Amino acid sequence: MTIVVLPDRSRGQAQHGWLYSRHSFSFADFYNPAQMGYRSLRVINEDIIDGGSGFSTHPHKDMEIVSYVVDGELAHRDSTGGEGVIRRGEVQVMSAGTGIRHSEFNGLADSKTRFLQIWIRPNATGLQPTYRQANFPDAEKRNQLRLVVGPGALDINQDAKLYASLLEAGQSVRHALAPGRGAWIQVIEGAVTVDGAELGGGDGASIEDVAEIDVAAVKDAEFMLFDLA
Repeated sequence: MTIVVLPDRSRGQAQHGWLYSRHSFSFADFYNPAQMGYRSLRVINEDIIDGGSGFSTHPHKDMEIVSYVVDGELAHRDSTGGEGVIRRGEVQVMSAGTGIRHSEFNGLADSKTRFLQIWIRPNATGLQPTYRQANFPDAEKRNQLRLVVGPGALDINQDAKLYASLLEAGQSVRHALAPGRGAWIQVIEGAVTVDGAELGGGDGASIEDVAEIDVAAVKDAEFMLFDLA
């Protein structure tokens, strides 16, 4: 097994008044040639938005964009006519394709919204823009891996599967990794071990050359696992 850990301290930071963001990979003013993504995974940003604030309308093109809400809520509106509010347990997928404009806003005046913004390179360019969202209750993630993005869930234009898990201390989950594929684990809260390597909140790791991944919780943890071609 080959595992490469990206510790929380190596993530980029951005403070824009109403927005505090941590970047696992190079993004905006944060650039590190050793942190340009992993396989088709290009961006993992952990964003915290102040109440009554948000991203004004802005464009995207040729990218699969996933939003995973940890706390609070996020209102979305885009140029395809898609709109909705995603809350804890909900996941949003937007295929930017030929071009899409959207806004994201925290409508809770007195509460912050915390979410992961994830970008995955599509398997083709010039696709039709789309927007979808679905609810995945915490109960479906507790002590198991719940598929949230991929065939059978919110599908995207890439050979990728995204799983979410809420793992109680002392519990573990296993994930089979097909030959030639790689995995990325992003810890949101708590602490886990991945085949012996300990990862805490904000840490990420790439994993290759193994048939099965064993994730065990050192303490109550929330994490995402990406299975990538």
